[in-house]
Amino acid sequence: MAYGLLDPDEPHPVRVLQPHGASALFLTADHAGRAIPRCLNGLGVPKPEMDRHIAWDIGIAGVTERLSALLDATAVLQTYSRLAIDCNRDPAWASAMPTVSEYTPIPGNENLTEADRAARVDAIFTPYHNRIRALLDARQPRRTLFVAMHSFTPSFKGESRAMEVGVLFNRDLRMANAMLDLLRAEPDLTVGANEPYAITDDSDYSVPEHAQRRGLLHVEIEIRQDLIAHEAGQTVWAERFARLLTAADGLLG
Repeated sequence: MAYGLLDPDEPHPVRVLQPHGASALFLTADHAGRAIPRCLNGLGVPKPEMDRHIAWDIGIAGVTERLSALLDATAVLQTYSRLAIDCNRDPAWASAMPTVSEYTPIPGNENLTEADRAARVDAIFTPYHNRIRALLDARQPRRTLFVAMHSFTPSFKGESRAMEVGVLFNRDLRMANAMLDLLRAEPDLTVGANEPYAITDDSDYSVPEHAQRRGLLHVEIEIRQDLIAHEAGQTVWAERFARLLTAADGLLG
């Protein structure tokens, strides 16, 4: 492996499922994994904290894996924790390698040198986004709908979130509006529009970089983590989104 931060026996930073998938839908999961490069010594974070939402998007890997299989859709998943480097942030931003996440200090991110930061970018961030670019380039001129898969914690800094799912968007609302209509028609859901987060040019990287720049139809999905923390919930939500994303594809086609 040609990534200096990582030893040869450590996981590759990128997982690709169904690279030649027939679906127009293209899935990403920026926060799918929670691995920490061995040389970073766990970033000084207690192991129980690495099970929490601060380290990864709980459950989203399982949902995305199942959704990719159900749809025959290409999916690109990040292996390493957002605490080592957040692949949905510009590496120049402080939030890309946070010194505090929610209320948890991240000692291994204190006093990073430019070389420290560059090593993480080269080993994790760049291979992930280069693979997304290459796969999208190879699809041209195929029609592509870009779907960024995320999950959110039921409670953040003491504030509870009642919604089960959020639809995030910025300038182009075409796919977001289709998904909002479809999700709101479900009888058992509370749906957020740009909640609990919103896509902006200075808070997100993947959608602006890969979807907006290319003019692709796109949406970012957030699923509440308690609903997908276990395999049964991951299966239920993958089946739900397979049905709804297929319907949205048909409406927008």
